Amino acid sequence: MKRDIYQKLLEWKNSRHRKPLILQGARQVGKTYILREFGRNEYSTTAYFNFEKDTGLRDFFKEKISPEKIIEKLSIYQERDILPEKTLIIFDEVQNSPETLTSLKYFQEDAKQYHIVAAGSLLGIKMGRPTTFPVGKVNLMNLYPFSFAEYLQGIGKTKLRDLLTNIKSLIPIEDIFHSELIENLKMYYFIGGMPEAILRYTQTKNLDEVRNIQTEILATYIMDISKHTTKTESMKITRAWNSMPGQLAKINKKFKFSEISKNARSRDYTESIQWLIDAGLVYKCHNIKTAKLPLSGYCEETTFKLYFLDIGLLGAMLGLSQKTIVDGNRLFSEYNGAFTENYAAQELVVNNHKELYYWSSGNMAEVDFIIVNNEQIFPLEVKAGLNTKNKSLKVFGEKYKMPLLSRATMRNFVHDGKICNYPLYAISLFPSIQ
Repeated sequence: MKRDIYQKLLEWKNSRHRKPLILQGARQVGKTYILREFGRNEYSTTAYFNFEKDTGLRDFFKEKISPEKIIEKLSIYQERDILPEKTLIIFDEVQNSPETLTSLKYFQEDAKQYHIVAAGSLLGIKMGRPTTFPVGKVNLMNLYPFSFAEYLQGIGKTKLRDLLTNIKSLIPIEDIFHSELIENLKMYYFIGGMPEAILRYTQTKNLDEVRNIQTEILATYIMDISKHTTKTESMKITRAWNSMPGQLAKINKKFKFSEISKNARSRDYTESIQWLIDAGLVYKCHNIKTAKLPLSGYCEETTFKLYFLDIGLLGAMLGLSQKTIVDGNRLFSEYNGAFTENYAAQELVVNNHKELYYWSSGNMAEVDFIIVNNEQIFPLEVKAGLNTKNKSLKVFGEKYKMPLLSRATMRNFVHDGKICNYPLYAISLFPSIQ
C-alpha cells in the first residue's frame, strides 16, 4: 500500500545534504514495509538487519567504530556486497543497539557514500538519552498510522482521494461526493489507520477480523511496556494508558490523574505519560489561557488532553460496535464526540501540526485546537454533527481579534462570514484553504 512518506524518502535519497536517516513511529505503523519497498524500488540491493531478532549484530558495533570495518562485517554476514550509493542499508529495531545509533555519527562524518536508514518502535524512548543519540548527525522522519486521505487510497478510492486533496477553496462540492466521503469516514472511524487492519479489510471486508487485528496490536503495546520498563513503571504506564478511553468519553476531555486511580497525583505519573508520548502511542494537547506566540510559552504543563495514535485502536478499547456504522451518523457523536476529537488530533499531527494546543477560559468557553501556521494563530472548533453553534469560537475571535475562525462539522464546505466550515473529512486541508 502506498504511503505519502515515500516522496519524502525520495527527497532524502537525492538530497545533497543527506545524512543517515532515523525513521520513528509506533509499532505496527508500517516502518519496515515502507523501507523495504523503498529499497526494492529505488536501489540495486537492500541490506536489512533486525537488531531485535538477531541480537548478535550488536557485536559488530562494540569495538572502535570504523564505518568501513562495520560494512565489511555486515557484508560477510549477509554474504553479499554492500555498495556505496547502490545499497540501502536498513537497521531495524535499532533501539535494541545503542552502539548502532552512535555509529551513525561516524557514518555521517567519514562514510557519507552509504545510504543508511535506522528504524525502531521505541526510538523516542532511546533518543531521550543523549549519550546514545548522534545529535546533528542524522535526518529525522516520523511515520504515523494512515491518514484519512491515505486510507482512501489504501482501499482503492484513489479518485476520491484526488478529489479531496485537490480542493483549493471552501466552495461546496457535489452532494454525491460529500455523502460518499462521509460514508468512507464512518468506516475509517472503525477501521482506523493501522496498515494491517486496512489490508485485512480490503481483502475480506470482515470487520470482525479487523477488530481482532486491533486487539492484537493493543496487546503488543502492553507487552512492549512490560518488556522495556521496570515492573513498577510498567504498572503505572499501563494504568495511565487504560484510563484514556474513559477520559476521552467524558464531556470534559481534560486528562485527570484522579481517573487513573483515586489517589493518583501528577508527580507520580508525569514520567509514565511522557513514556507513552515518546513511544508514539499518544498525542498531547496542551491547554493555553492566552493565544499569543509562541504558544509554548503560554501553555499550562499540568492541564492537557491525551489522544490515541489511532482512532481504530480507540474504538477497540471502547468496544465500539459495528452497528454504529450503519446507525445514521451516531458514530460521530458516540461517547460525547470522543472519536471525532481524536480523529481531528490525528489528522492535524500527520499533516505536520505536531504541537497541539487548545484554549479555555474558565468554564465559559473552550476551543478544541489552536495551531500555528506561517507564524499565524488559527483556531479550530470540532463538532461531531451538523451543529453550527459557535459560542466558544466567537468568544475566542472577539478576544483575540481573529480575522478568520474555523470549524469542522458534518456540513459541506462553506464560508459563512468570518467562519470557515471544513467538512470533517477535510481537516487535512485546514488552514491552507480559506
